[in-house]
Amino acid sequence: MSGKSPARVRDGFVEARVALVRARWNEEVTRALAKGALERALAAGAVVDEFEVAGSFELPPAVAALARTGRYDAVVPLGCLIRGETPHFEVLAHTVARALADLATSLPVAITFGVLTCDSIEQARARSGADRNVGADAMDAALELVVLRHAISASASRTSRRATTARSRSTRTKRRRSPGTR
Repeated sequence: MSGKSPARVRDGFVEARVALVRARWNEEVTRALAKGALERALAAGAVVDEFEVAGSFELPPAVAALARTGRYDAVVPLGCLIRGETPHFEVLAHTVARALADLATSLPVAITFGVLTCDSIEQARARSGADRNVGADAMDAALELVVLRHAISASASRTSRRATTARSRSTRTKRRRSPGTR
Protein backbone atom coordinates (compact mmCIF):
# COMPACT_ATOMS: atom_id res chain seq x y z
CA MET A 1 0.00 0.00 0.00
CA SER A 2 2.75 2.39 -0.86
CA GLY A 3 1.98 6.00 -1.60
CA LYS A 4 -0.85 6.41 0.89
CA SER A 5 -1.30 6.56 4.60
CA PRO A 6 -2.76 3.45 6.22
CA ALA A 7 -6.32 3.39 7.46
CA ARG A 8 -6.94 4.58 10.98
CA VAL A 9 -9.67 4.08 13.51
CA ARG A 10 -10.79 7.30 15.15
CA ASP A 11 -13.82 7.77 17.39
CA GLY A 12 -15.21 4.40 16.29
CA PHE A 13 -14.91 5.24 12.58
CA VAL A 14 -12.62 3.52 10.11
CA GLU A 15 -10.79 6.05 7.99
CA ALA A 16 -10.27 3.69 5.08
CA ARG A 17 -10.36 3.99 1.32
CA VAL A 18 -12.35 1.15 -0.25
CA ALA A 19 -12.89 0.08 -3.86
CA LEU A 20 -16.34 -1.43 -4.39
CA VAL A 21 -16.46 -3.57 -7.56
CA ARG A 22 -19.92 -4.64 -8.74
CA ALA A 23 -20.71 -7.14 -11.49
CA ARG A 24 -23.58 -5.98 -13.71
CA TRP A 25 -24.82 -9.52 -14.44
CA ASN A 26 -27.99 -10.10 -12.36
CA GLU A 27 -28.06 -6.34 -11.92
CA GLU A 28 -31.16 -6.13 -9.74
CA VAL A 29 -29.39 -8.21 -7.11
CA THR A 30 -25.92 -6.72 -7.46
CA ARG A 31 -27.28 -3.16 -7.18
CA ALA A 32 -28.98 -4.16 -3.92
CA LEU A 33 -25.72 -5.72 -2.67
CA ALA A 34 -23.84 -2.54 -3.55
CA LYS A 35 -26.42 -0.38 -1.79
CA GLY A 36 -26.01 -2.39 1.41
CA ALA A 37 -22.21 -2.30 1.18
CA LEU A 38 -22.12 1.43 0.50
CA GLU A 39 -24.42 2.21 3.43
CA ARG A 40 -22.18 0.22 5.80
CA ALA A 41 -19.00 1.84 4.50
CA LEU A 42 -20.34 5.36 4.81
CA ALA A 43 -21.72 4.67 8.29
CA ALA A 44 -18.24 3.51 9.32
CA GLY A 45 -16.55 6.61 7.89
CA ALA A 46 -14.87 4.93 4.92
CA VAL A 47 -14.34 6.61 1.55
CA VAL A 48 -15.63 4.48 -1.33
CA ASP A 49 -14.85 4.47 -5.05
CA GLU A 50 -17.32 2.41 -7.08
CA PHE A 51 -16.45 0.35 -10.17
CA GLU A 52 -18.40 -2.00 -12.45
CA VAL A 53 -17.48 -5.04 -14.50
CA ALA A 54 -19.59 -7.15 -16.86
CA GLY A 55 -19.98 -10.25 -14.69
CA SER A 56 -18.62 -12.19 -11.76
CA PHE A 57 -15.89 -13.81 -13.86
CA GLU A 58 -14.42 -10.34 -14.41
CA LEU A 59 -14.29 -9.56 -10.69
CA PRO A 60 -10.91 -11.20 -9.88
CA PRO A 61 -8.89 -9.32 -12.54
CA ALA A 62 -10.58 -6.04 -11.59
CA VAL A 63 -9.93 -6.68 -7.88
CA ALA A 64 -6.28 -7.50 -8.62
CA ALA A 65 -5.80 -4.35 -10.69
CA LEU A 66 -7.40 -2.12 -8.05
CA ALA A 67 -5.55 -3.76 -5.16
CA ARG A 68 -2.20 -3.32 -6.90
CA THR A 69 -2.67 0.43 -7.36
CA GLY A 70 -1.83 1.02 -3.70
CA ARG A 71 -4.76 3.45 -3.39
CA TYR A 72 -7.06 1.21 -1.39
CA ASP A 73 -7.10 -0.35 2.05
CA ALA A 74 -9.79 -2.80 0.90
CA VAL A 75 -11.44 -4.06 -2.26
CA VAL A 76 -14.96 -5.47 -1.98
CA PRO A 77 -16.17 -7.51 -4.99
CA LEU A 78 -19.93 -8.01 -5.38
CA GLY A 79 -21.58 -10.40 -7.80
CA CYS A 80 -24.40 -12.87 -8.20
CA LEU A 81 -24.31 -16.31 -9.81
CA ILE A 82 -27.56 -18.21 -10.13
CA ARG A 83 -27.60 -21.93 -10.94
CA GLY A 84 -28.87 -22.80 -14.38
CA GLU A 85 -29.37 -26.02 -16.29
CA THR A 86 -25.73 -26.51 -17.27
CA PRO A 87 -22.46 -27.00 -15.35
CA HIS A 88 -21.55 -23.38 -16.18
CA PHE A 89 -22.64 -22.25 -12.69
CA GLU A 90 -20.31 -24.69 -10.89
CA VAL A 91 -17.36 -23.76 -13.09
CA LEU A 92 -17.88 -20.02 -12.56
CA ALA A 93 -18.63 -20.26 -8.84
CA HIS A 94 -15.53 -22.34 -8.17
CA THR A 95 -13.26 -20.26 -10.42
CA VAL A 96 -14.36 -16.90 -9.01
CA ALA A 97 -14.22 -18.06 -5.38
CA ARG A 98 -10.76 -19.58 -5.83
CA ALA A 99 -9.35 -16.56 -7.66
CA LEU A 100 -10.66 -14.11 -5.04
CA ALA A 101 -9.36 -16.29 -2.20
CA ASP A 102 -5.92 -16.42 -3.83
CA LEU A 103 -5.89 -12.63 -4.20
CA ALA A 104 -7.05 -12.13 -0.61
CA THR A 105 -4.14 -14.15 0.74
CA SER A 106 -1.46 -12.81 -1.59
CA LEU A 107 -2.07 -9.06 -1.78
CA PRO A 108 -1.53 -6.52 1.02
CA VAL A 109 -5.12 -5.27 0.78
CA ALA A 110 -8.25 -6.50 2.54
CA ILE A 111 -10.30 -8.45 -0.03
CA THR A 112 -13.58 -10.09 0.91
CA PHE A 113 -16.12 -12.33 -0.82
CA GLY A 114 -19.42 -10.69 -1.71
CA VAL A 115 -20.46 -13.01 -4.51
CA LEU A 116 -23.77 -14.79 -4.10
CA THR A 117 -23.99 -18.35 -5.40
CA CYS A 118 -27.69 -19.21 -5.33
CA ASP A 119 -30.02 -21.83 -6.70
CA SER A 120 -32.72 -19.28 -7.60
CA ILE A 121 -33.40 -15.59 -8.02
CA GLU A 122 -35.57 -15.77 -4.90
CA GLN A 123 -32.58 -16.92 -2.83
CA ALA A 124 -30.50 -14.11 -4.32
CA ARG A 125 -33.14 -11.50 -3.47
CA ALA A 126 -33.38 -12.83 0.08
CA ARG A 127 -29.61 -12.40 0.51
CA SER A 128 -29.50 -8.91 -0.99
CA GLY A 129 -32.42 -7.24 0.75
CA ALA A 130 -32.67 -4.90 3.68
CA ASP A 131 -33.02 -7.68 6.30
CA ARG A 132 -30.01 -9.69 5.12
CA ASN A 133 -27.49 -8.18 2.75
CA VAL A 134 -24.34 -10.06 1.84
CA GLY A 135 -22.91 -6.84 0.37
CA ALA A 136 -23.17 -5.18 3.78
CA ASP A 137 -21.62 -8.28 5.37
CA ALA A 138 -18.72 -8.21 2.89
CA MET A 139 -18.10 -4.53 3.64
CA ASP A 140 -18.20 -5.18 7.39
CA ALA A 141 -15.64 -7.96 6.94
CA ALA A 142 -13.41 -5.73 4.79
CA LEU A 143 -13.44 -2.91 7.33
CA GLU A 144 -12.71 -5.36 10.13
CA LEU A 145 -9.70 -6.67 8.18
CA VAL A 146 -8.52 -3.10 7.60
CA VAL A 147 -8.62 -2.45 11.34
CA LEU A 148 -6.77 -5.72 12.01
CA ARG A 149 -4.09 -4.92 9.42
CA HIS A 150 -3.70 -1.44 10.88
CA ALA A 151 -3.29 -2.87 14.38
CA ILE A 152 -0.71 -5.38 13.15
CA SER A 153 1.16 -2.67 11.24
CA ALA A 154 1.17 -0.32 14.24
CA SER A 155 2.38 -3.12 16.51
CA ALA A 156 5.09 -4.15 14.06
CA SER A 157 6.20 -0.54 13.72
CA ARG A 158 6.53 -0.16 17.50
CA THR A 159 8.43 -3.45 17.74
CA SER A 160 10.70 -2.44 14.87
CA ARG A 161 11.50 0.92 16.50
CA ARG A 162 12.30 -0.83 19.79
CA ALA A 163 14.56 -3.33 18.00
CA THR A 164 16.35 -0.54 16.12
CA THR A 165 16.87 1.40 19.34
CA ALA A 166 18.18 -1.70 21.10
CA ARG A 167 20.59 -2.43 18.25
CA SER A 168 21.84 1.13 18.22
CA ARG A 169 22.57 1.04 21.94
CA SER A 170 24.44 -2.23 21.71
CA THR A 171 26.49 -0.90 18.79
CA ARG A 172 27.41 2.23 20.78
CA THR A 173 28.37 0.07 23.73
CA LYS A 174 30.74 -2.00 21.62
CA ARG A 175 32.39 1.08 20.15
CA ARG A 176 33.14 2.51 23.59
CA ARG A 177 35.33 -0.45 24.51
CA SER A 178 38.99 -0.23 23.74
CA PRO A 179 40.40 -2.64 21.21
CA GLY A 180 41.77 -5.75 22.83
CA THR A 181 39.64 -5.48 26.01
CA ARG A 182 36.64 -7.53 26.91
